[in-house]
Amino acid sequence: MALLARPSNWFSADTPANDHRPADGVASEDPAVVDDPARRRVEPALGFAALRVAIEPARRGLLDHPLYQEVDSLERLRTFMATHVFAVWDFMCLAKRLQREFTSLEPLWRPPSRTALARFINGVIHGEESDVGPDGEAVSHCELYIGAMDEVGADTRPIRRFLDRITAGDPVEVALAAAGAPAGARTFVAHTLRQALDGDPVEVLAAFLFGREDLIPEMFARLLPRWRESRAASRFTYYVERHIQLDGDDHGPAAQRALIDLAGDDAAAWDRAERAAAQAIAARVALWDRLRAEL
Repeated sequence: MALLARPSNWFSADTPANDHRPADGVASEDPAVVDDPARRRVEPALGFAALRVAIEPARRGLLDHPLYQEVDSLERLRTFMATHVFAVWDFMCLAKRLQREFTSLEPLWRPPSRTALARFINGVIHGEESDVGPDGEAVSHCELYIGAMDEVGADTRPIRRFLDRITAGDPVEVALAAAGAPAGARTFVAHTLRQALDGDPVEVLAAFLFGREDLIPEMFARLLPRWRESRAASRFTYYVERHIQLDGDDHGPAAQRALIDLAGDDAAAWDRAERAAAQAIAARVALWDRLRAEL
């Protein structure tokens, strides 16, 4: 399936592309890799396991970040949410790229070439774009989060202005600047969209899995204890608990299976997946560092 075309309002023409692609045919000393003149091969399960080992120090560093313990007052929660909401929004950009890859979105429908991948991403989209809110209403997670911001008195003007500007057709970087998005959010969104637009399907899925679905339940579990009993942040608590439930029990394991299926026995694909995952984690660490400095 063709890659997603770059919409005119995502980034301007001079936005740098993601050129961090590993060269094909690089020799490997990994005993799991089988020499092949045409393509290096690796057992899919071993490719996944090696990736997990490679990124674990960075992943552990992110999960041990001091930010989680320092979001300890309503004022700090407001600051956190005003930046984090942009990561809630760009989550869907990765998801929509994968939906474009794995399903048929044209008026003349075609059966998906890999039904398991279509089922995985359609399940994610269903849960994220049209979940059930605390009042039983249908709501996207982005809308749910903005409602939680309203509840605690966080500043929703930048995210609302941003959504209005992209709806009107502004390029993303123009909309972010015009909306007054926090600097950390602008950098993070730029990284996410470079991966969503310029990555190949394996890279996008790896970034989505290891930069989002695999991390979110554990990240949010570190935020939850301080706010679980707070009536002032009940919608935020609902959002966090819902993500822990969906990503931990369903979306995360499904994304792991999807990546193993997609990368298969292609060792070069696993190399690209590792780089994309590491970049996604590094971008999140940078966002947390910037946010912590602003608390």
